[in-house]
Amino acid sequence: MPDRIGRFKSPDAERRFRTTYAEGMRLLPSPVETHDVRTAFGEVRAYRFGSAPGLPLVLLHGANGTTVSWEPNIEPLARRRTVLSIDLLGEPGASTQTAPIRSADDQATWLDQTLEGLGLARAHLAGVSMGGWTACNLAVRRPERVASATLLDPINTLARMPLGLILRTIPTLVPGLSRRATPHFLRYIDGQGADPLADPVGRVIDAAMRGYRKATPQPALFEDAQLRSLGMPILAIVAGRSVIHEPTTARDRAQRLIPHVRAELWPDATHAISGQCADRVNERVLRFTEEADSHQ
Repeated sequence: MPDRIGRFKSPDAERRFRTTYAEGMRLLPSPVETHDVRTAFGEVRAYRFGSAPGLPLVLLHGANGTTVSWEPNIEPLARRRTVLSIDLLGEPGASTQTAPIRSADDQATWLDQTLEGLGLARAHLAGVSMGGWTACNLAVRRPERVASATLLDPINTLARMPLGLILRTIPTLVPGLSRRATPHFLRYIDGQGADPLADPVGRVIDAAMRGYRKATPQPALFEDAQLRSLGMPILAIVAGRSVIHEPTTARDRAQRLIPHVRAELWPDATHAISGQCADRVNERVLRFTEEADSHQ
């Protein structure tokens, strides 16, 4: 049914988003290859950067962020590892949803089929926010695909989203209010006080939030048993100033439940951790994946 497939609210909204997305993509290095992978739920866009030997690193962006949000990370990461950045299916971006995504298993299936279509039997995953949840979801449901997973302040993964966060999203969904409410919401999430529309990533997210109607299920908090089942190396980095969960609770739950975890609380980081702390994140991810390779 059409109402179960993500779509733009109007042709003008789509044009605005496409223009903003193209502007943001021009800030990234030129991809070595661009792939459009057919899955049971739609066509998934993946960009390949770099050509280092070894298992590649697959990047999964946060809600509405698209590959553009990895601008501070892709070039440094691709110096030492082949990087594939995926535009999440069911989100605005260059991927196109064609069938309803109804469950967490559907979310794992389209990503599993994407990796298969890219010729990746296994890969390292790194995701921020919703991308962190997506990485953890694949690790829970298709562990054979995941060599390691880096979870950067993942939403509804290690601790529950607070009610206040959910309530703050409501004005961004109301026609007539969203134009002013969305930048305020982005400032709240990023926790840095800057004008989000002055930044290319912020402009992409703003155009996505105001112009695209999603039809994917809300990410469900993982159960204790699911986190205990994770057998691969996991790096969980929790932002100490995050508003998407209680940071200490998230760090402690990861330490308590995940067998092979390195759970770190970065006190000064906000939820915009992959951009705010880009140099530190890049080096930490590279070191972690290289250590994981050495223990395969």
